[in-house]
Amino acid sequence: MNTPDDTSAVKPIPDGMHTLTPHLVCAGAADAIEFYKSAFGAVEQMRLPGPDGKLMHACLQIGDSRMMLADENAECGGLGPQALKGSPVCLHLQVEDVDASVKQAVAAGAKITMPVADMFWGDRYGMLEDPFGHRWSVATHVRDVSLDEMNAAMKVMFE
Repeated sequence: MNTPDDTSAVKPIPDGMHTLTPHLVCAGAADAIEFYKSAFGAVEQMRLPGPDGKLMHACLQIGDSRMMLADENAECGGLGPQALKGSPVCLHLQVEDVDASVKQAVAAGAKITMPVADMFWGDRYGMLEDPFGHRWSVATHVRDVSLDEMNAAMKVMFE
């Protein structure tokens, strides 16, 4: 494990991640995981349940690609296709330099919906909306964080 000041060994794009990764929001994410396992042979990589038992984040692998998944969270603007009567897809883009990438996207016409900041899960992360209404999350991995550390940080965040 790297110390917070030692980022030289951290890969901006972690092993197993591709540049573009789908991130789906739905009601009943735990049931959706089981469906994706059954229907597509998905392999669960990790899950991060929130204090209410709903999934704040999960990661599945289908073939050589990963997919992120979370339960609906109306307070954070995360509603599933049934609630919206359409798809609430958020495309996740893993990049070498999130600040430069967000700046470039804004220059091209994107709107920042969440400013870039260092996050408890180890990424420098922000969110955009493109001119066509598509939501994008953009991140650079800056430090490795264990699942235990993420859970502890999330609990503090909700206190």
